[in-house]
Amino acid sequence: MAIYLVADAESTVGRELADIVAGAVAGGLRMVQLRAKNLPARDFLAATIASAAHTAGRATLVVNDRVDVFLAARSAGAAVDGVHLGQSDLPATAVRELIGADAVLGLSASEPGELDDLASLRAGTVDYLGTGAIRATPTKKDHPDPLGWDGFARFVDLVRAGADASPGSGLNTAAGQPLPCVAIGGVAAGDAAAARSSSAAGLAVVRAICAADDPARAAADLVTEWNQAHV
Repeated sequence: MAIYLVADAESTVGRELADIVAGAVAGGLRMVQLRAKNLPARDFLAATIASAAHTAGRATLVVNDRVDVFLAARSAGAAVDGVHLGQSDLPATAVRELIGADAVLGLSASEPGELDDLASLRAGTVDYLGTGAIRATPTKKDHPDPLGWDGFARFVDLVRAGADASPGSGLNTAAGQPLPCVAIGGVAAGDAAAARSSSAAGLAVVRAICAADDPARAAADLVTEWNQAHV
């Protein structure tokens, strides 16, 4: 996953969401999540279809929270790949049934108790975890208490230990590997080394690309930093 863009409609400093996505993909990103907490469903669908035109065949595109928008976009022929859920959204099992086995399903999780729920699911229900916040961030006012990098590393260890203890459970991917954890929340340029040394599968950024003067350049610089960071 490396650098993962959460393209947030409220962080684009007035630019179209799809234009930010286009720049990020041009800069080398291969994973994009669209987040539009306050857009009407019709507008979010239009932004999703427009963004999919830039990611198709080049990057994985997932829709935050809105399963209805994902299904409508797919029905319209857009190349959307999946959904990312928060803890208060529809249950992961129900969403997996709705989106199908081929779709990508991500889930935000950062509390040990949330792993108990995952352990009760079938392997492959969820494909990856968004884990944070690493730091407090204004882009998600309801974020959980910041973990810092030490807390993130401890959470990854818990995921791995749980996956080893319950190999057929939802703590594993469909391929039988422990769920990869993407670090999110207040992260930006300069964090790749800490993320990789904390066993992050990727670094999810918002403002570092959405609010950048040149999103393509910002994306390319982050990809380079990730690739050059030593574990």
